Amino acid sequence: MTAMKETAKALVAPTKGILAADESFRTIDRRFHAVSLESTEDSRRAYRELLFTTPGIENFVSGVILFDETIRQRTSDGTPFTVLLEQQGIMAGIKVDMGTVPLAGPSLEVITEGLDGLRDRLAGYVKLGASFAKWRAVIRIGEGIPSPTCLSANAQVLARYASLCQEAGLVPIVEPEVLMEGDHDLERCGLVTRQTQHRVFDALHTFDVRLDEMLLKPNMVLSGKDSPRQSTIEEVADATLACLKESVPPAVPGIVFLSGGQSPELATAHLNAIHALGLLPWEVSFSFSRALQDPALDAWRGDPARREEAQAAFLHRARCNAAARQGHYRPDMEQRREPRRPVSRDSAPRRASGPRARG
Repeated sequence: MTAMKETAKALVAPTKGILAADESFRTIDRRFHAVSLESTEDSRRAYRELLFTTPGIENFVSGVILFDETIRQRTSDGTPFTVLLEQQGIMAGIKVDMGTVPLAGPSLEVITEGLDGLRDRLAGYVKLGASFAKWRAVIRIGEGIPSPTCLSANAQVLARYASLCQEAGLVPIVEPEVLMEGDHDLERCGLVTRQTQHRVFDALHTFDVRLDEMLLKPNMVLSGKDSPRQSTIEEVADATLACLKESVPPAVPGIVFLSGGQSPELATAHLNAIHALGLLPWEVSFSFSRALQDPALDAWRGDPARREEAQAAFLHRARCNAAARQGHYRPDMEQRREPRRPVSRDSAPRRASGPRARG
C-alpha cells in the first residue's frame, strides 16, 4: 500500500472525521463578527489553538484542514500547529485554492482560482508538514444554472489540482459543493449533484488521478434553504445515498461530507441517517467546519475564562459526529451536555488575549 493510500484510509478511519479549520480571512472575519470578536492574527491563532488542544479530540478527529496562515502558526508555548497535531496522531492538511471569481458572462456562476504556482506551493506545504490538501468548487442552482460550461470548467480545475497533489505526495480532497442557497427542491438538488459529480469523475479519469488515493468531499442532497418544503432527515439520506451510488466509483476509499450551512445537530442527524441505510461501498464520514465549530466559538467569544466551556462544546460535537459516523447517534445525546454559562453579548468587538503568533 502506498503512503497516499494509507493516508486516505487513515483520514476516514472508523469513529473519526476531519475538522475543516481552513476559513479564509473574509470568512473568519464574518464568523468572529457574529460573536462580537475582532478578527486579528492573535485572535485567530488563539481560537485555533483552543480547538487543536481540546483534550480527547484525537479520538474523534483524524485530520485538520488548515489555512495558509494557520499552517505557519504556533501554540502559545512555541510549538508549530502541525507538530502539535502530529503529536496527537492527527494529520495536517491544507486548503490550496484561492477562492472563486465570476465566470465570463452575465450569469452568477463562478470558478475557483489557484492553479498558478500550485506545484511550488504544494512542495512548500509538504515541507511544513501537510499530508493532504483540499480544493473547493462552488456550484449554484438557479434559473438556467448551472450551465454545462460551469460544470466542465470547475471539474477540470478540480482534476488538475488533484493530479498535482498526487504528484507532490499529498492526498487530494476533491470538494464540488452544490450550494443550499435557493428555493429549489430536493429533486433538483439531486439532479445537479449527480451532474456535477459525473463531470468531476470524468475529469479525474482524463487527468489520470488515482481514485484510491483521494477523498471526495460532497454536499448532501438537500432542499434549498428557501424552498417552501424542507425534506425530512430520511428523505435527505435516501436522496444523498442514491446520488452517490450513481456517481462515485467504489475505488474511492472515502466520502467526507461538508455541512454546507446546516445546523450542527441537523448535519449530524443527516450523517447518521445515511449510515442507518445499511452497508456502504465507501467509508462515509464528515469534514465539517461550522457544524463542528459554531457551538465552541459561541461559547468562547475571545474570553480566556470560557476556554474549557468552548472545548467541551467542540468535543461534544466531535463525539456526536463520530457516533453518527457509525450510525449510533441519537437525538438524546444532545441533552447530555453541561449547560453553558450565560454569555453577555457586547456590541463592540473585542480582541482575544494571548501572545502573538510566531512563525
